Amino acid sequence: MGVRKHIRASEKKEEKKTVYLAKLNNCPTSPRKMRLVADLIRGKKIEEAFGILKHSPKEVSIRLHKLLRSAVANWENKNEGVRLEDSNLFVKTIMVDSARQIKRILPAPQGRAHRIRKRSNHVTLIIDSRIINQEQE
Repeated sequence: MGVRKHIRASEKKEEKKTVYLAKLNNCPTSPRKMRLVADLIRGKKIEEAFGILKHSPKEVSIRLHKLLRSAVANWENKNEGVRLEDSNLFVKTIMVDSARQIKRILPAPQGRAHRIRKRSNHVTLIIDSRIINQEQE
């Protein structure tokens, strides 16, 4: 490996130490339904996001709640000895991308067939901590 690639690889490795994320791949719900719930928690504090997901009637919120717990656990692994309540965590980024589609055929009248696309998605959730100045409080 060249020197520039080696330097860039070590820089990327250092950046990943401060990024706390969780991924959910091939979730068998449509991306449109997932985005509805993802938009509700984008930019919210962790405690508030947990409350929104817990009381949301949508089935997708169960999967996002588990994903958010995973992201918080990843944060705790990288920041041992720091209390969760003092860190002021929030949902920095949540991206919902479409994944593979399973194609099925439904019989229709007069010998025809309708195609059914069963969609799935990938969700990437990144959390970060807000720095609050002591002067503002």
